[in-house]
Amino acid sequence: MKNSKITLLVFLLGFLTTPLLVRAESKQVYSKLPVKEVTIFKDGHAFVLHEGTVKTKTKGNVLLDYLPNPVMGTFWAYSAQPNVALTSVISSRDELDVEQAALSIEDLVKGNAGKKIIIKETSKNDTYQATILRTLDEEMPPSASVPNDRRNHYYQPVQHQNKIVLLKAAEGIKAVPLNQIQSITFLDNPSDTVNRKQQKDTMTLQLDWNGQHPESQAVVGMAYIQRGIRWIPNYRVEINDQGQATIKLQATIVNELADMEDVKAHLVIGVPRFAFKDTPDPISFQETVARLSQHFSPNSSTAYAFSNAIMSQRAAYDHAERPAVSNENNMNLGPELQGMETNEDLFVFTLDHITLKKGQRMVLPIAEYTLNYTDVYTVDIGFQPPLEMRRNFNTNQHLELAKLFHAPKAIHKIRLKNKSEYPLTTAPATIFKNGRVLAQGMMTYTSIGGEGDLEITTAVNIKVKNSDTQTATTPNAVKWNGDSYTKVDMLGNIELTNYSDKPVTLHIKRSILGNMDEATHKGTVKQLGHGYDGFVFEGGVPFWWNWCSWPWWWYHFNSVGQTDWEIELEPKEEIKLEYNWHYYWR
Repeated sequence: MKNSKITLLVFLLGFLTTPLLVRAESKQVYSKLPVKEVTIFKDGHAFVLHEGTVKTKTKGNVLLDYLPNPVMGTFWAYSAQPNVALTSVISSRDELDVEQAALSIEDLVKGNAGKKIIIKETSKNDTYQATILRTLDEEMPPSASVPNDRRNHYYQPVQHQNKIVLLKAAEGIKAVPLNQIQSITFLDNPSDTVNRKQQKDTMTLQLDWNGQHPESQAVVGMAYIQRGIRWIPNYRVEINDQGQATIKLQATIVNELADMEDVKAHLVIGVPRFAFKDTPDPISFQETVARLSQHFSPNSSTAYAFSNAIMSQRAAYDHAERPAVSNENNMNLGPELQGMETNEDLFVFTLDHITLKKGQRMVLPIAEYTLNYTDVYTVDIGFQPPLEMRRNFNTNQHLELAKLFHAPKAIHKIRLKNKSEYPLTTAPATIFKNGRVLAQGMMTYTSIGGEGDLEITTAVNIKVKNSDTQTATTPNAVKWNGDSYTKVDMLGNIELTNYSDKPVTLHIKRSILGNMDEATHKGTVKQLGHGYDGFVFEGGVPFWWNWCSWPWWWYHFNSVGQTDWEIELEPKEEIKLEYNWHYYWR
């Protein structure tokens, strides 16, 4: 019995005299998997491909210190090494020792286990020599729950009034409260850092080595779609008097996702619809892809990754989208630009050797080419509320409508004929002529082979005047559901005068609430819809729409009518365009 006690005492002494860092023989080997390729969309989402050679653990598995937060259904990991298969992926939360600067005596004691010191305590006048063994802290257990908003942040151990340090002195093992240590003198070169615990999300790739002994390294990869990288296009357009425009496209890349070093980057015009973009994949604790794969060259790693990614993002998912729960929605990815993601076909610019750390921005040229253009002048007169409804508007509402419709203007634009090998994407465009800035406008999406207008300024040399007159009312013109309705006939005219010294081409559009009947000067008459669900509002619902209390029968009789003209006006020439239309009222 006595020998057993001696053996136990020797074991405990040996355990206590072994430095903490030395005893951590089972310390995990964490690897970093670099980003190899990234496909960047204008809405802030990116298809990210990590691949590389990383260290393996004892059983041949790979432990990564990075856990992405992908869109649900887009995460995919793989083994890129022959005869080695990926069997599963496990995400977890582990504790890591993070090295930080020592800022106190307590930190110096914790960071110098095994070092010899001369110590002076506040309650004693003399000093003595000792060896630091370890400190006794009650820390958060590895299984403790950590709130989502504290993930990947340092947490502090439970604080005690009297933390204890174990010292090996001449008379034995001493337990000294840390707050009683007045000063220490190191007899060995001290470390000025200390390891603190950090809660970290990690990922384990479990590999099957096909019966072979696991190697010390493995080639693995993973791909996913995640919000965090965005590219913002902008144009410089230089025009001359010969009808040519030099187009220069540059991109601003905003990276708030991960460090990128010497990667291949694909900048995509057009944004696929990610049906579950606001739902994180569970791996993170928190028509589209298939169409993109055809744009990549056969030797592109992204093409390989896309071909294996889940196809569910292509489906038309019409259910209400769930709100995002990730903090990534609060990241600063630059200013938003309305209309950047709609009605654009997918087109990819590929850039090599891009290096950009998380939190950095980069501006770089993408393409330059020359297009032919023509000067055009457009007049767009939108529809107004019916007179019967305007009677109920207040003074301020009448003033707002008067500002909008009283003096329509002609807008000078250049019409670009896109015969280049690139589509024009929706983006800010600054227009120059002879080295001087003319204006900044919005480039609209124009497909290869199509035509697109870029606004320059208001054409002050072209005078525009519009008026509408009620010409007749026909009571009881039609009956429906036992009610009688009055037909209101209207006559409209648009007067145009060219005061410039050169001929101009004018494109005029007049929209009305009602039914367009006919127009002079070969105007094209059309109806844009019938019934509430069939109404078509180009550019969105007008700001005054909700001022009106629309009766339930309105959409049965009335529609949105439109007339378009294209005319040539010589210098000092005047023209008057007329159109007839009607609507029903009760």
